[in-house]
Amino acid sequence: MYKQKRTETRTILLEIGLELFSRRGYNGTGIKEIVDAAKVPKGSFYNYFKSKEVFADEVIRHYADTLAIRWSGYLDEGPQTPLEALRYCFERMIVDYEKSEIKSGCLIGNLAAEISESSELCKNTLQQVVLSWQEHIACSLEEAQKSGFVRTDISAEMLTDFFWSAWEGALLRMKIDNSTTPVRACIAVMFDHICRPHVHP
Repeated sequence: MYKQKRTETRTILLEIGLELFSRRGYNGTGIKEIVDAAKVPKGSFYNYFKSKEVFADEVIRHYADTLAIRWSGYLDEGPQTPLEALRYCFERMIVDYEKSEIKSGCLIGNLAAEISESSELCKNTLQQVVLSWQEHIACSLEEAQKSGFVRTDISAEMLTDFFWSAWEGALLRMKIDNSTTPVRACIAVMFDHICRPHVHP
């Protein structure tokens, strides 16, 4: 019972950290604010996490795990062809962003810009998460290339790297504009133009 309660409290702290870091950033969020929201004593925070930096690292991992579960659900309910399935996943993510009054963007991109230079621990975890997601996308694009739905004059890895950079930039614009228009434009350009097979005149 104690172990279950401890696990539940730890998860609550991570969820609150995820929400606050997404809205206010790492430096704009204090530990007191986190524990007050979780309704636990400030001193008990350190029973779960050695420091705020370690906590941020765990929040990044928690965010990645949560997103992976959502992504898997999207794949199960979406189209079966690799390219359309990939597009469906990103469009579903945009729908989720639209449900939120404040467009906070991607925690990975937000924290990468804020703390990757000051925390080697978080930087390494951010790199691992990004590489993992890029591998998923590259695999889908490679399968689509084999089926003739994606151009082959550019490797799946290069397309993925470009797309990831464009997507993160569009998410930043979404935060600035508080609108999903930039991310919808990014998806349209990527899937309707850049990924299309190269046609010789």
